[in-house]
Amino acid sequence: MGTSDKAPSDDVEVQPKTGALPSYQEASAPVAGELKEEQTYAYSDDRKMGITGAVFLILNKMIGTGIFSTPSGIFAATGSVGISLMLWVIGGLLTFCGLSVWLEFGLAIPRSGGEKNYLEYVYRYPKYFATCVLASQMILLGFSSGNSLAFGRYILYAAGGELKDSYRARAVGVACATFAVVLHGVAPKWGIRLFNVLGVFKVFVLLFIVFAGFAALAGHRLVDNPHNFDKAFAIESGEGYGGGGAYQYCNALLNIVYSYKGWENANYVLSEIKDPRRTLTIAAPLAVGGVTILYVLANVAYFAAIPKADLATSDVIVAGLFFKNVFGDSAAARSLPVFVALSNMGNVLAVSFAHARVNQELAKEGLLPGSRLWASNKPFNSPAASLFLHWVVTMIVLLAPPPGPAYNFIINLYTYPGAWINSFVAGGLIYLHYQKTEKWDPGWHTYLPVIVLFLLCNAFLAIVPFIPPDGDWNADGYPYYIFPVVGVGVLILGALYWTLWTKFWPAVRGHKIVSERVIDEDGNEVIRYKKVKTHVA
Repeated sequence: MGTSDKAPSDDVEVQPKTGALPSYQEASAPVAGELKEEQTYAYSDDRKMGITGAVFLILNKMIGTGIFSTPSGIFAATGSVGISLMLWVIGGLLTFCGLSVWLEFGLAIPRSGGEKNYLEYVYRYPKYFATCVLASQMILLGFSSGNSLAFGRYILYAAGGELKDSYRARAVGVACATFAVVLHGVAPKWGIRLFNVLGVFKVFVLLFIVFAGFAALAGHRLVDNPHNFDKAFAIESGEGYGGGGAYQYCNALLNIVYSYKGWENANYVLSEIKDPRRTLTIAAPLAVGGVTILYVLANVAYFAAIPKADLATSDVIVAGLFFKNVFGDSAAARSLPVFVALSNMGNVLAVSFAHARVNQELAKEGLLPGSRLWASNKPFNSPAASLFLHWVVTMIVLLAPPPGPAYNFIINLYTYPGAWINSFVAGGLIYLHYQKTEKWDPGWHTYLPVIVLFLLCNAFLAIVPFIPPDGDWNADGYPYYIFPVVGVGVLILGALYWTLWTKFWPAVRGHKIVSERVIDEDGNEVIRYKKVKTHVA
């Protein structure tokens, strides 16, 4: 993988300034029909992010609840210290593979929306089918629930040592998600500034854990040496451990993918990034490389201070238990989890910022019922309506599951459908490299082994959860097949929506509302919604 000095080929339907994916109509072929509404999307330079802003946008989504919460489930699934650490390294390598794929697409199609644009470009027939499937996943499963729940649990842990999931923790999570959405909707500049500040803060928290881990390795801890690195590749078994089968390794890898998730965050908001080609190629590898190093060292720190039996059962509060074992059970030590909670809030800010823009891009295509509302930037030049849509889904997923093992279910549900989407994006890039009717040279090249590795890994994550695990099928508190069935069901729901949206509704109404995406003389994106009669053969 690497950069290229060549500009996109003239044979490719993309231009560095605007991008040009198949939408309802291109600017060169205006849509005939009655004009219903026109919306202009213009962002001033002070709203656009440079390298620093893009780094923190990625950092804020990557460093969320994952590294402070998932190590427990990963170790419990594998039962091995050495294998757990290897999986975190492998997760970093796979993240770089995915990043290279997204850089190649993003530099060729510098438009907000991420994989929406990439799937539309490759999978053009049946028209809008790939877009509808992705829309179902992005809207229904693009929530901030896991991070909001972890925020609530860490706040309550700091306040009184409460460890279990409860509706009190979820109430605090509701407040966190609501604050993020309102801030981005009413004061978008302050929302960006706050997650930049929290980005610096959460790096400091991780560094603090890493250096505290070095101290624990040197004997500065308040518990006996757990000797976790003796026979590091030995596999523990018994109550609390998963047994290390294929299903458990897949589950562990899904947790790691969730922890690294966010490397694609800048691709979702490329329209709000200055000079995407320069900014993205510097900011994205810098953020991902730094996070990978911190993640591996943070796991070493946890193993240096937390006995295996405690680590396997600590659930979301891994970092809280680490602080307790290193600094004691004083009020000052219990306040340290507040820092983790603030890190979680930064992640909620980053996720709501990015996913609202994906929702808005889908609405710009006229894809959603009431698209003109969801695509609007009124009244604060921010996607307030799309932010509200993101908030509604987050609230449903946060509050619906009963207290118990909700966190692992939420993160698996959030991560799993992405494995299918990533597989199709990677397969599409392989097709673009080797198809003969169209040249593809966007300025960044991902080598075939990198794409294939990313494709195979995501295919593994997509298929294995359907294979029954060894032992108890309800070991996580719910049937093993629930999250893959729900995840695939959401994608199928997108296919059903495509049938209704493109076939049934136009036939019933005799017309359809279509959108026309053009770039005006000032370089601003303009979306025109028009009523077009349906022609019946």
